[in-house]
Amino acid sequence: MTEITAKSETIIRQDLIDVALGRTPADTLLRIGRLLDTNTGLWRSDVEVAIHGTRIAYVGPRGTFPGTAHRTVDKPDLAAVPGLGEVHKHIESSHVTPEYEAALVIPHGNTWTCEASHELSNVLPDRTLDFWLAPARAGSPLKIFPLPGSAVPPTAWEHGAHLDGSDQARFLTESLMTAGLDEVMDWPAVRDRDNPAHDRLWWMIEATWNARAVVEGHAAGIRDLPNINAFAAFAASDHEAWTAEEAFDKLQAGLFVEIRIHTGAEIIKGLLDRGLKDWSQVALATDDRPAQEVLAQGATDRNVRMAIDAGLPPEVAIQLATINPARHMRLTPWVGSIAPGRFADLVLLSDVARFEIAEVWANGQHAATGNAYLLDVPQIDWPDWARQTVNIGRVLVADDFAIPAAEGRDTMTAAVLRPFHWTDDFLTFDLSVRDRMVQRDPTRNITKFAIVDRFSGTGAVSKMFWLGCGPQDDDTALCCSMAHDKHNIWCVGSSDAAMALAVNTCAGMQGGWVLVHRGKVTATVPYEIAGLMTARPAQSLAADMEALYAAGAKVTWMYEPSFHPRWSEGFPERLGFATLTCSPWRWNLVAPSAHAPQGLVQVQTGETHPVVW
Repeated sequence: MTEITAKSETIIRQDLIDVALGRTPADTLLRIGRLLDTNTGLWRSDVEVAIHGTRIAYVGPRGTFPGTAHRTVDKPDLAAVPGLGEVHKHIESSHVTPEYEAALVIPHGNTWTCEASHELSNVLPDRTLDFWLAPARAGSPLKIFPLPGSAVPPTAWEHGAHLDGSDQARFLTESLMTAGLDEVMDWPAVRDRDNPAHDRLWWMIEATWNARAVVEGHAAGIRDLPNINAFAAFAASDHEAWTAEEAFDKLQAGLFVEIRIHTGAEIIKGLLDRGLKDWSQVALATDDRPAQEVLAQGATDRNVRMAIDAGLPPEVAIQLATINPARHMRLTPWVGSIAPGRFADLVLLSDVARFEIAEVWANGQHAATGNAYLLDVPQIDWPDWARQTVNIGRVLVADDFAIPAAEGRDTMTAAVLRPFHWTDDFLTFDLSVRDRMVQRDPTRNITKFAIVDRFSGTGAVSKMFWLGCGPQDDDTALCCSMAHDKHNIWCVGSSDAAMALAVNTCAGMQGGWVLVHRGKVTATVPYEIAGLMTARPAQSLAADMEALYAAGAKVTWMYEPSFHPRWSEGFPERLGFATLTCSPWRWNLVAPSAHAPQGLVQVQTGETHPVVW
């Protein structure tokens, strides 16, 4: 079991003292050609590591260990670096449950993850720790350090799951593995004292500080110096920098900068050009990465290779994925270096400059060779609280997605959004009326978009018109229960009947993807755990996703360019992110509520507006 408790630590470390002094045999004496000491950034040659249980007891030159070991393993041609760590990742975005996440990422060198849990917390707020600690309790070697969600709900204008300071205090008391507070995203609520979420967020922040834990930030769209300084006055980090200039300004403000892959090379090159000498306030972050992308391109090993290719010495690039995030998250007693007391997690490299992984050891076990995971995946019987999370309450019909027109009108003015619409005002279009219902206009790439409340059982549906993101084909719809960050079901379609069929199918399988093409369900991908993940190997999920993409390729999709660089033509997978309500989003569609009965709300101010008038 890899769960950390104060009692177990006392016993483990007393035993490690005996092993280090030669009083008790080690389990394994691992001898390595070279070892990177991430604490100094220097290489040590011809090193031996004594492993006892899941931990390291001794590190020194070959022949200096004073005790004996039950076995000796020689790897003279390999170089050892610590197990890589994810400073900020949503395992939910791999879409496999954490026991299968271990099998996915450990062959890529990842042995520990700081789980940014506002995705799961918005579905299972009270079960946040139960869920993330279950794999460790079942024997999984991936160390998961949960950070319960601050964005629960994401803004004051959304209802449902709720976490506050009392919850955060309880999470931090219940487990030493709780590392802090997940990314604080609602900057308007933190900044503005009259925002309805202001007190709740500051209560959570105070509870985190009270436990000397870490308050993670999310400074998306915050690029001017006054706001950067204001943000740095409370948050410890940011992973939303898109340019080198933005990253450098945030570093100078004291923020720990977590660099993602999308513009990582540009940021690293820009920081090198600016003469950055101390990289200890920088880490590499994954954030969101689906399983099929990890299988194809890698996990944090991919980020390390990117950093090396961008000009960082391999030693520094490795520190950005080991000791730096461990220090930031205050986890150095357990991870981040190959040193006594730490988990025996070692990545053995055949080529350091290319970061080519030969073997991975996790918890003192040889866990992977090449891309092959060698350990058994614990079989977790996830209970109903994890499996039964989609509760629409009734079978939806086409009329649930219709938008009525005012009496006697031939046209109506409609509020229209597009994916990643980060401007102050929504778009407006005049749309025709037929049979007293406002109609889509495929000739102008205008389609229907809906959010279905999947939590309350009321069958509530909000709907409006969106630009450039839906199917052109008749009777076609796409829906998914992964809708960052609230994770209601979103649906886009060319007919109300197709939308109803898609959502009902999604509800019937307790979440996932559904594609309806010309009136028939042509592809499904089940996310039966929390509507976000599947308890299956990544390879099985990837096969389902490939089938979905293949079915999606037979559909003609609308497209209008968005200023967001990751919005592209074809199958609109990124619609799962277009439902975000955190800063810098403004107008967005949320599930119906007493505050916003039609769901169209300005999520920074709370202003509401009709969807047609």
